[in-house]
Amino acid sequence: MPIEAIAAVGPDWNLAMPDVAGPSTSSPIDIGVDGTSLDGVGSVGGGSGTNGGGFGDMLAGQIENLQGLQSDAAGQSRALATGQAQDISEVVMSVERAQLSMQLAASLRDKGVESFQEIFRTQV
Repeated sequence: MPIEAIAAVGPDWNLAMPDVAGPSTSSPIDIGVDGTSLDGVGSVGGGSGTNGGGFGDMLAGQIENLQGLQSDAAGQSRALATGQAQDISEVVMSVERAQLSMQLAASLRDKGVESFQEIFRTQV
């Protein structure tokens, strides 16, 4: 079973710092292509943020984005193989975007597992 798409990595990903005093509309943290944004640090921790979702919701959304990118890349590759693709460069960009997103997801997973293991190795 193929694993499908996270989020686009590129110019659409704006990581501006949120306002320390609270949520700010002037400098949101945009996550992914779909425009999902975190307005304040409190919402990441699972608290009652302004967007109503926590870290788990954000993570689930990004996994859905990864699935979408992978599906899009597979569809465009299929169209190229069958001769239906109009722009080859668009197909290549779609496949590269999906590949980079998957590499990012794998890297984040590895760092998470490494951090989890480090916590268990900590002596109290």
